[in-house]
Amino acid sequence: MRLPLIAPAELSAEQKPLYDDMRKGIASNFNAFKSEREDGALMGPWNPWLHQPAIGKAIWDLTLAMTAGAVLPDNVRQIVILVVGARYGAAYELYAHVAVAEHEGMAPARLGALVAGLKPTDLSKDENIGFDFSYALSRGGVLPEPLYRQAVEAFGQTGTNELIYLVGLYALVSTTLNGFNVPVPERE
Repeated sequence: MRLPLIAPAELSAEQKPLYDDMRKGIASNFNAFKSEREDGALMGPWNPWLHQPAIGKAIWDLTLAMTAGAVLPDNVRQIVILVVGARYGAAYELYAHVAVAEHEGMAPARLGALVAGLKPTDLSKDENIGFDFSYALSRGGVLPEPLYRQAVEAFGQTGTNELIYLVGLYALVSTTLNGFNVPVPERE
């Protein structure tokens, strides 16, 4: 870890409101995995965001908007997030979203394929579109037109927009985690 965790007692006046907001949001949206140390210090991508509160707040606001305004089915969202995490080799992201997907009942064989960067063989039509879309987009370049059209047909324009933004958001999360070498906590 390249940035020390910040204990709540050590937060600056600029960091404290962001910490409080993130902790509240984590408790309600991201509670299937370990996200804080025993003393309340936030782990995962939230710690680096606290170190730069102006940037961290902008990213956190985007994260909340992507969560609150979600129109895609959660199984598709988790597949997209795991595809991006696997593409970047972002250990904490994979740890966290494997826990979320397990909590939601995703089969171990499917999870194993996704974290290995492979396409599971048991995907529904919508899950296939989510996988192919995020797989192609996370490799760079222009998204192929047939994938874009399939997404619009399956999820509408708003859902397709969400797919694009979700890939981008989790690329940013993965880059944060990898850039700061954020470790994975021990699984319980």
